[in-house]
Amino acid sequence: MPRPLWAGAISFGLVTIPVKIVSATEDHDVHFHRVHLADMGRVRTRKVCEVDGEVVSQDEIGKGYEIAKDQTVAVTDEELEQMPLPTAKAIEIAAFVDADSIDPVRISDSYYLAADGQVAAKPYTLLRKALERSSKVAVAKFAWHGRERLGLLRIREGAIVLHSMKWPDEVRNPQELAPREVEVGEEEIKQALQLAERMTIADLSGFHDEYREALENIIAAKAEGKPLPAPAEDEGKEKGEVVDLMAALNASVKAAKESRGEDGENATVHEMRPSKKTAKTPAKKTASSKKSTASKKTAAKKRSAS
Repeated sequence: MPRPLWAGAISFGLVTIPVKIVSATEDHDVHFHRVHLADMGRVRTRKVCEVDGEVVSQDEIGKGYEIAKDQTVAVTDEELEQMPLPTAKAIEIAAFVDADSIDPVRISDSYYLAADGQVAAKPYTLLRKALERSSKVAVAKFAWHGRERLGLLRIREGAIVLHSMKWPDEVRNPQELAPREVEVGEEEIKQALQLAERMTIADLSGFHDEYREALENIIAAKAEGKPLPAPAEDEGKEKGEVVDLMAALNASVKAAKESRGEDGENATVHEMRPSKKTAKTPAKKTASSKKSTASKKTAAKKRSAS
């Protein structure tokens, strides 16, 4: 069990459930140090006061808010902890909503809620079963890291999960990013749906971080003084090449069928531009035709000789 990040309680009406928050995810990224390339010494960040130019220690640093130019007020951690906020040490359930009504773009970090002690076992199980049977999720408010947050409670494999959420006014409107209206044919939509169906999988457990693996291979090669791995060849289409949308969809459906061991012969594929790899095909045909012509001449000489 990872170290708890927060301890408090879920407030569910008059029911109180003591819980501890633990992170639901792990960081597997490769982390680099900043170094001086001349001698590989570590480069540290120094915290310097802009007024006197002195380096200050961590216990001399506090929080300040600029209320006007050249006017800043200090706010201490004790003052933040004593704010009259009901969610200071509680995850207060405010409502229940249908799971499908939550926009995924609003969901941020995820945490597991562990029952804190035997006294929490029964109310924890009660809330879990209520969420499971109702097919709903709970919307809650809680204070953490100096601000009040909106949260989402749902069930994952018997455990209550807390998702930190963005407030409604923190989500940008995407309308200005949408492309202008274009005409999309019904046949193109059907092919896109067929491709999506062919690419549907049961779970995501087969995915892994190929970038991290490649980075680890580079680090291992440098540590052992070996040549770096060869870069992967770019098998994509040339930049600027225009591909017929319908032809690309048909080819993608056929490839998806073949990758699953299905017969791809029935997939309709439009003729696409030949790539550089297919440019040698006419030369092969020419060589074949020359060989055939030579064979015919040899056969004719044998007949005339006999």
